Amino acid sequence: MNDYTKKLTTHREFHPISDLDCSVESDRGRIISAPSFRRLQKRTQVFALELNAAVRSRLTHSLEVSQTARFIAKTILKKLHDRNMREFENAFISTVEMASLLHDIGNPPFGHFGETVINGWMEKCCDEILLNIYGNENVKERLKQDLSSYDGNAQAIRIVHKLQRLNLSYTQTASILKYTRGAFQDISLNEDFSYLEKKTGYYFSEKNFVETICNTLDIKPGHRFPLTYIMEAADDISYLSADLEDAVDKGILTLDTIYQLIKVESYNVNDKYSTNETMLLDIVEENYFKAKEKEDEPYQFNMFLTLTRAQLISKLVEYVADLYVKHHNAIFEGSFNSALLEYNKYHECSIAIEILQNISKKHIYSHELVQNLELKGYAIIQGLLNIYKPLLQLTSYEFEMILKGKEIKCIICKNLVSRLSKKHVAAYKKSVKELENNENEDVLEWYYRARLVIDYISGMTDDYSLYEYQALTA
Repeated sequence: MNDYTKKLTTHREFHPISDLDCSVESDRGRIISAPSFRRLQKRTQVFALELNAAVRSRLTHSLEVSQTARFIAKTILKKLHDRNMREFENAFISTVEMASLLHDIGNPPFGHFGETVINGWMEKCCDEILLNIYGNENVKERLKQDLSSYDGNAQAIRIVHKLQRLNLSYTQTASILKYTRGAFQDISLNEDFSYLEKKTGYYFSEKNFVETICNTLDIKPGHRFPLTYIMEAADDISYLSADLEDAVDKGILTLDTIYQLIKVESYNVNDKYSTNETMLLDIVEENYFKAKEKEDEPYQFNMFLTLTRAQLISKLVEYVADLYVKHHNAIFEGSFNSALLEYNKYHECSIAIEILQNISKKHIYSHELVQNLELKGYAIIQGLLNIYKPLLQLTSYEFEMILKGKEIKCIICKNLVSRLSKKHVAAYKKSVKELENNENEDVLEWYYRARLVIDYISGMTDDYSLYEYQALTA
């Protein structure tokens, strides 16, 4: 039997709460009240800087993910038939739900494209500045790799621990630790961890914190927390119909176009795997003709989407829950080396997902409207990083003087520092204070200063980053 008393615990960094249900409710309140969670309403999912409130923001997406996660968690508990899980039912469901609300808080303005811009810019900056600071060469290379590996998942851990100091339970924090490799570490050659380590899970700045969580919750190196698999599956499911709905709202696709694209892509994906799975196409065809016959044109797509989404999600949730139960031992241990919905690419549910993902990639993400927004996002983030670069060109002594209110030669640096978040500056100071007598003190101080700049810019909403860029470029 898998002992969830080792996973669903009340441990947290400060002021632990003895009762598990009270601890869970405390986490819920901290998350919903967190500024980083509220900012999701001003970060759009696909269409950046969108004024139409009907088009999804990161907040509305996260709410949808949390609902799907609850559905999956409840279905799993029913299938486990484990009486010992009854006392953990609330903690199990709530932790998954709250992890889903948290999962996107580390995403920068303009989403994954923003991550790419930050990483490219920071790699060049490290070559120019970090590698020329006196210190251990291996340490500098590792920190360069870390700073050039911005990822929303890793930033979420940093926000929870260092920037917002939410003091969530270790159980809740572990549930959003999606990947198990530190940004400063190379990908393992062990194929058993190929999926679990494929992306960055946390930064060097949170290394000790993550190790404490893993030791406390009995998570082995390279392994994942079991409830993270559920959050991940809920996220994958929620994307499926959301992109199509937003594309219709933006006038990119129509009901008829979607129907034809699904027919074509169903053939393509089945041909790729030499399969003949028609689950998605059967659902789509039934609801397409039903909507055409029974609804007026303005409402046809709404009816089609409502029926299709409900049927598809029910099938996917059932499939995910079955996989969780079937592979319960490996998932509980955290060694299950796959996303649940990617485990069997020949299954009808995986085929359905690939069909819808392909349509999004070919006809939504590559649309001129989306690409134009990405170009705008590139100019904004790249521009902001360039504006704040002088702070990274200072010596550690000069930067210390600015923080103390002293004058230095750089006439704009004082003004730039004054715009930074006080919480971010406090996190920087705390980290630097712990470096006393460290042989790589100058190197590590610059690392935390670079994190400070990244924290500030990546924490902006889409519209605020545009406002800040316009204000600072006159």
